[in-house]
Amino acid sequence: MTRTLIENGTVITATDTFAADVLVDGEKVAALLAPGTFDGEVDQRLDASGKYVVPGGIDVHTHMELPFGGTHASDTFETGTRAAAWGGTTSIVDFAVQSQGESAMAGLEEWMAKAEGNSAIDYGFHLILSDVNEQTLKEMDTAVDNGVTTFKMFMAYPGVFYSNDGQILRAMQKAGENGSMIQMHAENGIAIDVLVEQALARGETDPIHHGRTRPSIMEGEATHRAIKLAELAGAPLYIVHLTAAEALAEVTMARDEGANVFAETCPQYLFFGMNELGNGFEGAKFVCSPPLRDEAEYHQEILWTGLATGDLQIVSTDHCPFCMDPYDGLPAQKRLGEGDFSKIPNGMPGVENRMELIYHGAVTEERLSLNRWVEVCSTTPARMFGMYPRKGTISPGADADIVIFDPDTPHVISAETHHMRVDYSAYEGMELAGSVDTVLSRGRVIISDGDYHGSAGDGQYVERGFNELLI
Repeated sequence: MTRTLIENGTVITATDTFAADVLVDGEKVAALLAPGTFDGEVDQRLDASGKYVVPGGIDVHTHMELPFGGTHASDTFETGTRAAAWGGTTSIVDFAVQSQGESAMAGLEEWMAKAEGNSAIDYGFHLILSDVNEQTLKEMDTAVDNGVTTFKMFMAYPGVFYSNDGQILRAMQKAGENGSMIQMHAENGIAIDVLVEQALARGETDPIHHGRTRPSIMEGEATHRAIKLAELAGAPLYIVHLTAAEALAEVTMARDEGANVFAETCPQYLFFGMNELGNGFEGAKFVCSPPLRDEAEYHQEILWTGLATGDLQIVSTDHCPFCMDPYDGLPAQKRLGEGDFSKIPNGMPGVENRMELIYHGAVTEERLSLNRWVEVCSTTPARMFGMYPRKGTISPGADADIVIFDPDTPHVISAETHHMRVDYSAYEGMELAGSVDTVLSRGRVIISDGDYHGSAGDGQYVERGFNELLI
């Protein structure tokens, strides 16, 4: 086994900041040592002078190879997880999909096959429930036995992923029984479809109308309804990709009342607003659901405040890229919606950029501390999704998923240099204050000196436990 010493760095965890050398033995962290005190033999030494040594990022919301809107997300498990590694993310939790009329476990097995032998970093799965029936409810128990302890449901996308309130309640009741957690895409899809139909009838076809027909009040209403259903079922609830002040208010109120309600947001909702949708069809690059919100309503700063107060616990990406023009053998996916915004595949790339973006917006711009940056990007994802303390921290016995982060070397984001399989970057030209320097995945250096040293299949499946943050 390879022994590695990371020297002269500043270790940052969710709770502490201290100078230490980190000894890695094989795949695990062996010891944290006073700087310069280790006198044993190692196979390699990594100099982290002037840099931060942080737990590898954990992105608990990605969609590799997701079929959607007549096409599929452009990143495969191979390309998407390699890009994640470049950005300092060492584990993902992706979404397996139960197709309507099909077995839930069949969907999980299909996604297992996609990832096995292809993922460059460790991976787990949530399971999207699209067809709740007696068989599905039984399969939720089977999934839990196989380390899948979270199930995503949709109040949006009627005819595709949508579940009605009765189906949601039944799944939540099962989650309350077996200890799992329901994740909710909280938008009122039935009302939104009416608004979309009316907009198209008026000839409003550009991407900006994607945002205008999915108003924030519909996210707030659905979030309230999901919380009340979870309360009725006695089950924990996790709101995915929360974007709106109204939705955050509902989450905050529920948490203040002692409910097991949690939520994430995503970088695109922290950095962008609805104006990005307004540049003709170029706005299709920014079409995602829920949509980017109106800057004049201050949703972005309210979300940052939610991260600071703990009412938002996690930043994930909802990485689901689609190409604007033909690229790497892929068609012009976003252009499926030219002349009809409702047919634009919903999703944006971002798995490679999350750690650096949130460092920039949180730490450099003095919204969050270094420790809170690590907490929302690594430690809380591990604790909430059953991977801690194996993942999400730097301590003896933990997996040696470690990032050496350089706070003094800027990184300019560009589609010309990123590693995601997509022909544009939403953050094109943005200069970030810091950059990922070196990445270790279970003790193996996979990114260093501007080169990738990993390979497809390096990642292992992670059987997850339960949310340890429940009250």
